[in-house]
Amino acid sequence: MLDLGWTELLVIGIVALIVVGPKDLPGMFQAIGRFVGKAKGMARDFSRAMNDAADQSGVGDIQKSFKAASNPMKTAMDEVKKTTDGVRSDIDKATRPALDPERQAAADKIREKSAEMANARRAAEAEEQAAAETQGADAGQEPATAAPADDGAADKPGGKA
Repeated sequence: MLDLGWTELLVIGIVALIVVGPKDLPGMFQAIGRFVGKAKGMARDFSRAMNDAADQSGVGDIQKSFKAASNPMKTAMDEVKKTTDGVRSDIDKATRPALDPERQAAADKIREKSAEMANARRAAEAEEQAAAETQGADAGQEPATAAPADDGAADKPGGKA
C-alpha cells in the first residue's frame, strides 16, 4: 500500500495542524477515518462478490485441476498417503486386543440395558400419544400430536436428574 514512515506521518500531521488549525483537526481526522472505513467496507464487499462469482462459475475447480496437472507427483503422493493411512487404520483395528471376557460381558450388559430402556421409553411415548389421540377423538377434535415433556431424567442412570 502506501509506504509511509513515522517521519512522513509527523510532517503530514504538522502541516495539517497548521493548515486546518487545532480546533478543527479532530473533526477532520474523524471524517478521514469514516471515509477510510467506508472505502475498506466497499473493497471487502467487492472482494466478497468477486469470490462468490468465481465460486459460482467453477473457477475453484479449474484452479484445482491446474494445480494437479502442474504437479502430478504431489497428486500421486497424496493418493498414496490416503491409501497408507487407510491401511494403517485397518491394521490398528485388527491388532487391537479384544476386551477381557469380564469387560466384554459388562459392555454387553450395558448395551442390553440401554436398549431395554430405549424400548420402554418408546412404548410409553406411543401409549401417551394413543391416549391423547383417543381423548381428542372423543371430544371431536383433531388428534394431538404434541410430544410429551421430557426433562431428560429417563436418559440418566437411575432415572433421577
